[in-house]
Amino acid sequence: MSLFDLTALELGAKIQAGEVGAVEATRACLARIEAKEPTVHAFVTVTPEAAVARAEDVQKRIQSGELTHPLAGVPMAIKDLISTKGVRTTCSSKMLENYVPVFDATVVQKLDAIGAVCLGKTNMDEFAMGSSTESSYFGVTRNPWDLTRVPGGSSGGSAAAVAAREVFYALGSDTGGSIRQPASFCGVTGIKPTYGAVSRYGLLAYASSLDQIGPLTIDARDAAAVTAALMGKDEMDATSVAAPVPVLPEKARLDGLRVGIPQAYFGEGLDADVRERVMDAAHELERLGATLVEVDMPILKYSIPAYYILACAEASSNLSRYDGVKYGFRPAHFEDLHDLYLTARSEGFGAEVKRRIMLGAFALSSGYYDAYYNKALRVKALIKQGFDACFEKADILLTPAAPTTAYPLGAHTDDPIQMYLGDIYTVSVNMAGLPGMVVPCGTDKAGLPVGAQLIAPTFGEQKLFDAACAYQVQTAFHRSRPKED
Repeated sequence: MSLFDLTALELGAKIQAGEVGAVEATRACLARIEAKEPTVHAFVTVTPEAAVARAEDVQKRIQSGELTHPLAGVPMAIKDLISTKGVRTTCSSKMLENYVPVFDATVVQKLDAIGAVCLGKTNMDEFAMGSSTESSYFGVTRNPWDLTRVPGGSSGGSAAAVAAREVFYALGSDTGGSIRQPASFCGVTGIKPTYGAVSRYGLLAYASSLDQIGPLTIDARDAAAVTAALMGKDEMDATSVAAPVPVLPEKARLDGLRVGIPQAYFGEGLDADVRERVMDAAHELERLGATLVEVDMPILKYSIPAYYILACAEASSNLSRYDGVKYGFRPAHFEDLHDLYLTARSEGFGAEVKRRIMLGAFALSSGYYDAYYNKALRVKALIKQGFDACFEKADILLTPAAPTTAYPLGAHTDDPIQMYLGDIYTVSVNMAGLPGMVVPCGTDKAGLPVGAQLIAPTFGEQKLFDAACAYQVQTAFHRSRPKED
């Protein structure tokens, strides 16, 4: 068996047993990155020297018995909007092209404590604003399953890096589906935990009330292990909470589990192959003992407009700090302070970021605040109520993650509305603050991965992991990899 046929936990077990060295695994991943990056371009920054030095230190601590975590020594990567001390954090933007943080995000500190070996920072849509990883200042990321197609976004670099086995897991962030949609497109597992379950300290904000950090992994057991390591109350993040920490699932059956099938998620616009694969997953859960129940979410159709009003409004506020004065891109020539602001923001931000800033500023402007922003807040509350009603009948929900499989590069660059509509099945989860998880559930007729989304009530991560792990014991879709060149 190749090293790259292993999951993160399987590799971690071999490292603990002395069968594979942390340095050996790190060098193997670095060699694979060197081979894959010219075509995939999953990374903005790779840190080979620091990674090897880190692996050497971790290996010594494992041998001394100091590090016993099951993921110690396993190579991984971090999305390039999570602060890493001494390593640039760009948000894939010209605005932050040379920004090097002086501190680590809380999640980075937590990964350091368990002995993670970070190989670098992954590419993304600029400031996490996109669903295809095409808006990056550093160039597009390609889907390892088909290099002519998008990997999804905004955590497309993290998903592609895991799919190509450049690393064994990666951190992403999810504001409206930015972990789950690329997980679906790239055939990997991804979870957005409950809002507040994982600290956002050190996450460069897009929309603070919606953003959440989570992992992209090979399988659900890996996802459970990484998520458990990340969770916890953080005094540096007032929105974080002490949520129940999941344990590695051992359930072989799902007897008594009620799986809700929301009809609104299976209507017009859903690709037939995607519908079929997701329903195949539903029937597999049924064979494992679960009961399928029909539920409804009629408010779903309003989630896209409400989400883009709220997210863009928060973005317009959060990104106002980038002005060319304190930090960020500073133009070489400007006439006065007003010209500095104008030029820095005009040249430092890309088209999609500027579009969302303008949308958000409009929604918050005098005369439109009540008509747009306040109305969107009311829709957000109704979405939460809609989910609450569903969870009276079901323990978890099963839905598609995206209406289609990965689409061709450039397909939506001139039609952002089509890209926005691709988030229809994911943004509602963020609006309600719920945990959502995507697992591979097969391929379409073109051989492209399809992901099924599982949604649980607040702090219901354990239910997601139990269901996903039981499903993956019976299926091998998560083991599938893109064909090698």
